[in-house]
Amino acid sequence: MRLCLHPFLAAVLAGLLSACGDGGASARGTALSCPRSPAPDGDVGVALEPAFPELAFDFPTAMRQAPGDDRHWYLLERTGVIYRFENRPGASSRTTVLDLSGQIDTGGEGGLLGMAFHPRFQRNGEVFLSFTRDGSPLRSYVSRFRSPDGGRTLDVNSEEPLLTLDQPYANHNGGHIAFGPDGHLYIGFGDGGSAGDPLGNGQDPDTLFGALLRIDADAGDPYGTPADNPFADGGGRAEIYAWGLRNPWRFSFDRQTGGLWLGDVGQNEWEEVDCIDRGGNYGWNIREGAHCYGAPDCDTAGLTDPVAEYGHDLGCSITGGYVYRGSAIPALRGGYIHGDFCSGRIWALFDDGSGEPVVRELLDSDQRIVAFAQGAGGELYVLAADGVFRLAAP
Repeated sequence: MRLCLHPFLAAVLAGLLSACGDGGASARGTALSCPRSPAPDGDVGVALEPAFPELAFDFPTAMRQAPGDDRHWYLLERTGVIYRFENRPGASSRTTVLDLSGQIDTGGEGGLLGMAFHPRFQRNGEVFLSFTRDGSPLRSYVSRFRSPDGGRTLDVNSEEPLLTLDQPYANHNGGHIAFGPDGHLYIGFGDGGSAGDPLGNGQDPDTLFGALLRIDADAGDPYGTPADNPFADGGGRAEIYAWGLRNPWRFSFDRQTGGLWLGDVGQNEWEEVDCIDRGGNYGWNIREGAHCYGAPDCDTAGLTDPVAEYGHDLGCSITGGYVYRGSAIPALRGGYIHGDFCSGRIWALFDDGSGEPVVRELLDSDQRIVAFAQGAGGELYVLAADGVFRLAAP
């Protein structure tokens, strides 16, 4: 994996920066916002083991545990069904929590794409879903549902749409949602689709496309916007937390440091790992990764560099993961684990000891990696198009 490092190192690392493309961007606190653990000595490898061999799933897009309860998993299928099953390798049965398959549009990159339990789910029973719904045009929804029975089911009639977005094209829908350590709901939307961002959404803070949003799901009608969002006082949409993203398919918070990590899917050449800072502009479509897009030169003033990137010789669609905080694979602790949908490769991102990122390839699998999941104990799971696997020591 090639790495693009921060511009102030150009004098020392001119050769590497030449390979990475144009410098000149501001790092905007990446090292502080997403601290990295030192890389372990020697090679590190992992294996993928079937996590629930008695169960079969069709294109799972997310897998979650309810806050404070690790006895069960909730798994989303792209077609619109949510299943619940026991958290043990021998689980052999599952129950349907919610079936939206009659309402979901799976055309292009749509479907049931994201799920987030309210941090106080045990008291209020609230679950948030992100999906695309049938219609012309295709429309993205972020809706609140309620469980009347402690998480066994979600009441389909309890749906309360918080946010809807008409999609101009069928791809780059984003769809990931997660509550942050601050208790606010974070929502990822792509640039609207097609190729090359023809509508210029990535660099337009007056649209919700191409951005990571941050809303207060407990205030307002139907939601509030935190007062410290970068455009809360004007100059752009108040919901935006960071922008300049092409398709923020998966992001996560480091449960130990609170750092916000995101995998932004590239166009034709580069996939990138970003550390998301409040108010950061991540460059699309001025840049793809750390490289000028569609032009030999570009103005990179005010843009945030990726933490790392890789070319399409190694994959073609990044799947963001999690910082590993489990105990089964000690050498991986503190590494940001991510993969690629096309190649099946899985990597861990560490620190080289002097503040610069170093990436280790862990496994070259034959899986189409759709998402990662993190259990209450910090162990990681890989959701592939054809099944669910556990990340294990080789």
